[in-house]
Amino acid sequence: MRAVCQRVTRARVAVDGEVMGEIAAGLCVLVGVARADTAVEAERLAAKVARLRVFADEAGRFDRSVLDLGGRVLAVSQFTLVADTGKGNRPSFADAAPPEEAEPLYERFCEELRRLGVHVEHGVFGAKMEVELVNDGPVTIVLDV
Repeated sequence: MRAVCQRVTRARVAVDGEVMGEIAAGLCVLVGVARADTAVEAERLAAKVARLRVFADEAGRFDRSVLDLGGRVLAVSQFTLVADTGKGNRPSFADAAPPEEAEPLYERFCEELRRLGVHVEHGVFGAKMEVELVNDGPVTIVLDV
């Protein structure tokens, strides 16, 4: 699994103009599921996201996580994160898990974040979504498990 984590001051996701999920300060996390992924990877990725120290402490150092701050996560499924462009300019999505495998793992990722104590908002799996965010910093971290 792969996640692109962006520290945000606010973010939201909409489908057909209707807001499905919205957060203030926290992390906007784009999540890609590969064919070989299992529930183990979903749980490990959720733990990494929850404990990712990208928020400043009193000294201005990255030393606080979304858990430490009681922040929120906007989780958005995005199969294009597992694209392969190694053989040219047209991305191949052959390594992306099919929807019937990816959706339960994406849901497991969200459930695990909640179990760890993170408030999670999300979009609609498989839908064409519009994601709006204000990247704080900007800070963007890519996590692979």
